[in-house]
Amino acid sequence: MESAIKRIAISTGGGDAPGLNAVIRSATLAARNRGWDVVGIRDGFNGLLFPGEYPDGGLIALTRERVRGILHQGGTILGTTNRGNPIAFPVQQSDGTWLEVDRTRELLNRFDEHRIDALITVGGDGSLTIGRHLHEAGLPLVGVPKTIDNDLEKTTSTFGFDTAVDFASECIDRLFSTATSHGRIIVVEVMGRYAGWIALHAGMASGAHAILIPEIPFDLEPVAALVAHRERHGAKFSIICVAEGARPAGGDLSIVGKAVGQAERLGGVGAKVAAQLEHMTGREARTVVLGHLLRGGSPTSFDRLLGLRFGAAAVRALDEGHRGVMVALNPPTVDYVPLADAISRQKTVPLDCDSLATARDMGINFGDEMPSRSAIGQ
Repeated sequence: MESAIKRIAISTGGGDAPGLNAVIRSATLAARNRGWDVVGIRDGFNGLLFPGEYPDGGLIALTRERVRGILHQGGTILGTTNRGNPIAFPVQQSDGTWLEVDRTRELLNRFDEHRIDALITVGGDGSLTIGRHLHEAGLPLVGVPKTIDNDLEKTTSTFGFDTAVDFASECIDRLFSTATSHGRIIVVEVMGRYAGWIALHAGMASGAHAILIPEIPFDLEPVAALVAHRERHGAKFSIICVAEGARPAGGDLSIVGKAVGQAERLGGVGAKVAAQLEHMTGREARTVVLGHLLRGGSPTSFDRLLGLRFGAAAVRALDEGHRGVMVALNPPTVDYVPLADAISRQKTVPLDCDSLATARDMGINFGDEMPSRSAIGQ
């Protein structure tokens, strides 16, 4: 039976992540091989909402030639944004206040005007929540999970996460030599928002001595005790890996700001931890914030392959008649799960997971219990 789909669009929203271009390439080729036309929407949905701001009218024709040679590139050739949610679009009033306007109908009309039969939307929980809303409003749609934070439910992994962990691990590896040379405490702050996956995996892979994650509110007394214990045994340096969403027990998140139309921006916890540890231990401490470095650069082979699998699977899902679903990694296959289930809650680090148990067995401190006598680490 011939598919009713003739023309699809691809959008990338939220923060960029290594592997986005792999999704765009495979989805484009898979769709073209079915005889479908493919267009890319500029900067999330801005290309449709503000077409006059783009020389090409806000849409990119995704041909085989256009997606050639993009597999290894970081970022997204379509552009992205974490502002301008069409469900609650911020509009400034004459008195300077802001009003949120629902532009769903306007956006759906633009899809109709461009004769777009279905959408593949690539994003994290925010973008996929918008996708679910558009699906419920009548737009045929399939979601692709994208976040370096690995915090989406119903998928074992999201592309971008492996690249972020790999780079963070390399950075911490490099910091070991300078920490050792100067006999310093070095606190490395990594992204992850409200989930500790990047900090946990990168910290463990690089041999950090303490890891502070959002799932375990921390007390710095055990960390300071670990630093002192290591010094007494000849290890005059310590590496602490801190997730940006980590918070002290009984304390608050460290927030650096919130712009209109954006989620709150986390950051600064690393500097606070370093300052307190320096005061508590008398040892010089330095802070390194990896921040957006974790988003950039060429994706690892794992993230390239996962992006390719997700993009092709999204096209297959549309061709098979699936709507309002997200493609998800369920090894050894990629399957489909309802968008509503995928965004129902955030996937955080389980306190009973094997990785945490392994870290504790190795003597890595999480700021929730005093170190054992043998917890010196490397």
